[in-house]
Amino acid sequence: MTASPINCEYISLSSGGSQVALVTLNRTSSLNAIDWTMIRRLDEVLDELLEDGTVRALLITGAGRAFSAGGDLKKYIELQQNPVDFPRFVDDLHRVFSRLRGLPFPAIALVNGVTAAGGLELLLNCDFALAAASAKIGDGHLNFGQMGGGGVLTLLPRIVGLPKAVELLLTGRFLSAHEAEDWGLVSRVVADEDLLEAGMQIARDIASKSALGVRNAKEVMNGIWSDNLPLASGLRWELDRNARYCLTSEDASEGLAAFSEKRPPHYQGR
Repeated sequence: MTASPINCEYISLSSGGSQVALVTLNRTSSLNAIDWTMIRRLDEVLDELLEDGTVRALLITGAGRAFSAGGDLKKYIELQQNPVDFPRFVDDLHRVFSRLRGLPFPAIALVNGVTAAGGLELLLNCDFALAAASAKIGDGHLNFGQMGGGGVLTLLPRIVGLPKAVELLLTGRFLSAHEAEDWGLVSRVVADEDLLEAGMQIARDIASKSALGVRNAKEVMNGIWSDNLPLASGLRWELDRNARYCLTSEDASEGLAAFSEKRPPHYQGR
């Protein structure tokens, strides 16, 4: 990553080396609660990463005792009384989370401590997640008379299945890290002290692959999943994209050449 690090009250951006970027939610006094300012800062960070052009994987975690405890309810009290600003805030939230899902490289959540409501929605809008063993993950919107609006009602049922999503959302209970792994909400649980390094290892492994290949694979998988395509349609899309990538990309040729010549590949992302 060649972009300048960002370090502010809300979000810090740093390099994990090997074309990996690390975003840390940085409102420890409020357990990294999400408000409009944090969403705007995340939007700016995404601009920075895309303009940088060298990032191949993004890690997102939280400082202190939480990934994110969700929305900043103290600020929501005022925001929900404003019929002009509240819809604008929700629109910004959806737009930024949509940008996160649509990045040309994977976004990986490193879930530490408490993850609730908007924090869960941030997790769901990443491509996959790792969790620290002590993590507690739930929704909790209804515990405060609220309703999810950042994707949890749409994304959670698709990931864990409708009955489990309904149970989690309507009861407001929290899952342990290992329960979340069993449900398919996180892909791996690691010791608390190993979370960042485990995430870095995975991100560096992804970053070593063809950026064009990773982008194509991510687009096809997410597109088939989000559009709920029939099997035949999904397979046709996969076949068409595979043929185009293998026949036209320099990286596909480089990968085979490196294999034949018994050397590391040197991908150019084209």
